[in-house]
Amino acid sequence: MRFLDLCYTLSMISVNRQFWRGWAAALSRWGLQDAAASLLEAAGPVNLLAAQVLYLGQPLLGISHRQGGLGALVQLLEEPAQMREFIHLLREAPHCEPGA
Repeated sequence: MRFLDLCYTLSMISVNRQFWRGWAAALSRWGLQDAAASLLEAAGPVNLLAAQVLYLGQPLLGISHRQGGLGALVQLLEEPAQMREFIHLLREAPHCEPGA
C-alpha cells in the first residue's frame, strides 16, 4: 500500500466516525441505540448484502456513495471491524429518554 493510499484510507475512516457519532447520538435520543446494536449484531452476513443493495440502488436514488453518510453506511456494513467499532459506540452511548 502506498503512503497516499494509507492517508486517504485513514482520513475516510475519520470522516466516517463523524457520521457514526451523529447516528449514535440520534439513536440515543430516540432510545433506539440498543435495538440498533442488536440488529446489526444479529444481521451478521446480511449486512454485506445490504451494503451491496445500497451500492446497486445508487443510480435509482440519483446519488453517489461518496455523498453524505451513504458512503459511511456502506463501508460500515461491509467492514466487520468498523461494524464492531460502531456497535461498541452504540453500546457506550449515553442513554437518553425519548423526547428529552
